[in-house]
Order: sequence, then C-alpha cells, then structure tokens
Amino acid sequence: QVETVEFGGGLVQPGGSLRLSCVASGFTLDYYAIGWFRQAPGKEREGVSCISSDGSTYYAESVKGRFTISRDKDKNTVWLQMNSLKPDDTAVYYCATFLGPDQVLHGNGWTRKSLYDFWGQGTQVTVSS
Repeated sequence: QVETVEFGGGLVQPGGSLRLSCVASGFTLDYYAIGWFRQAPGKEREGVSCISSDGSTYYAESVKGRFTISRDKDKNTVWLQMNSLKPDDTAVYYCATFLGPDQVLHGNGWTRKSLYDFWGQGTQVTVSS
C-alpha cells in the first residue's frame, strides 16, 4: 500500500520554528514531486511549497524566505522547515504526491490540488502566544 504520513505539527509561539516531515511507504518518494498544502478553518486548501523529482523547489509568496522544502533520500522523507512562524500560518498541513512529469509543475502548476494523486492525513500547526 502506497501512502504518505505527516509528522511534526504542534503548538508554537509567533516567531518560532517547526519542521514537518512527509514520510512515504510503499514507494520511493525521491522519484516523484511532493507538495505541501495547508487549510485553515473556513478557508480553501492552498499550496505552500513543492519539490519536484529533479529537485526544483516552489514556494507560495506568503512563505518565501521563511519556509524551506528538502528531501532526505535515506529516510524516504520530505521535510518542510518553517521559521519565523506567524499566526496566519495556523492550519492543517498536508503533503501530497504527484506521479506525473515535472514540467506540469512549472509556474503555478504545482498549486493545483487536482494534480496530486494521493494525500496524507494532515498535521495541525498552531501558531499562538
């Protein structure tokens, strides 16, 4: 069974940091693009970041300079390092796997939720004092 599971959410104060992990099982995550999305209460799910199979990275404007996406091949994991967190970052964070070609991700293509083939269950991130 192929799946991804997110870890690392929690409660953090404004200005703090968290590192989320997206752990894959049943497939080699390194071969595919992985996107991170988030959904706050009452809002649409939105793209946060993506890393393609060739290592290209994409970020939403709201997180550029604060969040970093990366891979760990040995652990079959994609990380999302989140620094300088703000209350507006509060949301459930999901990782999603795209099995298609990297060129589809270019521009804003990576933000299309319908592009992704399967999703994790999500992890809650709360930024509050």
